[in-house]
Amino acid sequence: MMTTPARGAAALALAFLPLTLPAATHAAPAARLAARTVLTNSDNGRSAVVSLGDDIEVRLTGYRENGLTWTWSTPTSSDSTVLRRTAGRTAPNGDASAVLQAELDGTATITAQRRCRPDAGRVCPLVITPWKVTVEVK
Repeated sequence: MMTTPARGAAALALAFLPLTLPAATHAAPAARLAARTVLTNSDNGRSAVVSLGDDIEVRLTGYRENGLTWTWSTPTSSDSTVLRRTAGRTAPNGDASAVLQAELDGTATITAQRRCRPDAGRVCPLVITPWKVTVEVK
């Protein structure tokens, strides 16, 4: 069978029409924006409750006195499957920070330790100060 040019052009035009799909019968739940909880030196010993996907930012401040610098270790999670650290650092002035993301329902603790770093000719006391916050992810 032979097609005429007009009939062939019409068939070709139909081939490039956009495909329309039927509308969904139910709407997807609205996406929740992740929240960010900030923890500092003064939050030591506290508990926090966060939701899946939320970020927890820890900002610990070191200090200097009498030729001694009190420095923090990088905060870590007791269970990286519940709270996964996505960033962490320490600074020469003794500060430390970290960002942890709530990955799984459960409970984990975030910990860090403050230690002394003496200047030349100084001696530090043998003291390690712990910092801890318990986080429940729901």
